[in-house]
Amino acid sequence: MVRKFIDCREYPSEMNCTLLISADREAELLEAAVQHAVAVHGHTDTPELRETLRKLFREEVKKAA
Repeated sequence: MVRKFIDCREYPSEMNCTLLISADREAELLEAAVQHAVAVHGHTDTPELRETLRKLFREEVKKAA
């Protein structure tokens, strides 16, 4: 399973948010990202927000041991 993440540092904002959220399951990551976007950045939980966030997810690159 590939771990996914979203990193607020990649998306400039007035508050210079530095939060990084990661999870093994995309549904879990989406819920956490939506909660953060609403509570901290003042967004409204809409289908459009969820789709936008989903498009911003990245896959973690594992380093060789």
